[in-house]
Amino acid sequence: MTNNNAFAQARALELPSRKASLYREASVSQFWNNNRKLLEEAWAEWEMENKDDLLIPDETLLDPRLRKAINEAWKNPEKENAVADLWDEIIPGVYSAQFFDLDRLADFRNYLEAAVNSQIPKRAPYGIQLNRYGVMLDPRSEGHLAAPSFQAFYNEMMDRYMRPIARLLLGTYGYDSQTFGFSIQYNPDKDKDLQPHTDASAATLNININLPDEKFTGSQVDFHDKTTGKTVQTIFEPGKAIIHRGNVPHATHPITSGQRNNLVVWLYGERMQIPRGGGSSYGNFEDSSSSIDESEIITSRQRWSVPQIPKDTVAPF
Repeated sequence: MTNNNAFAQARALELPSRKASLYREASVSQFWNNNRKLLEEAWAEWEMENKDDLLIPDETLLDPRLRKAINEAWKNPEKENAVADLWDEIIPGVYSAQFFDLDRLADFRNYLEAAVNSQIPKRAPYGIQLNRYGVMLDPRSEGHLAAPSFQAFYNEMMDRYMRPIARLLLGTYGYDSQTFGFSIQYNPDKDKDLQPHTDASAATLNININLPDEKFTGSQVDFHDKTTGKTVQTIFEPGKAIIHRGNVPHATHPITSGQRNNLVVWLYGERMQIPRGGGSSYGNFEDSSSSIDESEIITSRQRWSVPQIPKDTVAPF
């Protein structure tokens, strides 16, 4: 390493205290905003100086069947049913499927571990309670994981995978131009559960990145079906994802042994707009603030498109 470079300067920064972060003290945002450019440069340097050893994350990390169906649907949106067929319905508005390729998951985890060990300051996702081991992923967030190759992978995952899947299964078209994401880790002694809540999203994709031999007990997730009043319990399996409407109430049971590692990514509209009321897989939610006519029929080609609306700077937390 050369002296006085961005990487060394970033690692020498003194992070805000956990208490200051929990209380949202003004100095915390000032720290991240004042050092944003330095941190972005540090991540780029870290990646360049370790390029011979670092994975370059790309879609080959994802499940082969999902990749094949997604790529065919982008070529011909009329084939989108092959994507839908990979997802199992848990309750209305909640679906599960294999997302990461189990044979490649260790490579991705090694990459994330190297990012953590870089000692470049990273902001924890303290909006949902302060998760000590989590990292912000989206550029709209303070202290995000700004490594260029990771950001390319993150954007590809959101644009090519999550958004059309959410539109297809959840009917989120018109409320999905903005992205948000973070990682989270549950442990028996710290950050062990999450109380009942809904998300400030149109759609949430929650992906377990545990390796097959990383066992844990507890940490079941409850989803509440508002139409029947019943609660359905599910367990995250390695590499599997659950996608759901943000307005579906859910909660996480305490983890009792091991640890659970997840990536959580959201889609929502400009200025935090999210769907209101009901909706079907191929229809629109009702929302008086939306410019989308609720009777408008969304075509498959519209679902398989990337919004041209610029990214705003509004972050949920």
